[in-house]
Amino acid sequence: MEEKKYNVLYVDDEESNLRIFKTAFRRHYNVFIAVTVEEGIDILTENEIHLIVTDQRMPKMSGVEFLTKILPDYPDAVRMILTGFSDVQAIIAAINSGRVYRYITKPWDKDDLKSILDEALTNFEKERVKKETIAVLEQEKSHLENEIGRLKSEIVIKDKIIIDLETKLV
Repeated sequence: MEEKKYNVLYVDDEESNLRIFKTAFRRHYNVFIAVTVEEGIDILTENEIHLIVTDQRMPKMSGVEFLTKILPDYPDAVRMILTGFSDVQAIIAAINSGRVYRYITKPWDKDDLKSILDEALTNFEKERVKKETIAVLEQEKSHLENEIGRLKSEIVIKDKIIIDLETKLV
């Protein structure tokens, strides 16, 4: 069985960072890169993206702002911030408003980052399976509730028939 290749989007205003990331991970994932937030949104619109990695400091919009903006439309994608700066306020904002899975500082080590990405995608898959299981259980619950309603109606009808028969026998 072939292992599923997940779709990873990396948004960074520095093209060299994009090339390095894509080169490092293209064998493991389907890597999409975007040099602007607008390009990132276009990619999200056209592809099912499982993991979004974004630089924090970009022109026009920070990584946290980008992740917060796309959250309503893409709530299931795992979100990460990758930055060369240790900005405590940005970390707090990322966690609170963008539901960020991890905040990673540059420079990153390929093996370490690969482990983090794999861990995030494992969690993504667990959440996907959980949601699918809940949907199946909800459907089964609805079916069982309908069946219970049908059986109750059948009992009421049979009770009426018994009462009618008892009345006629008396």
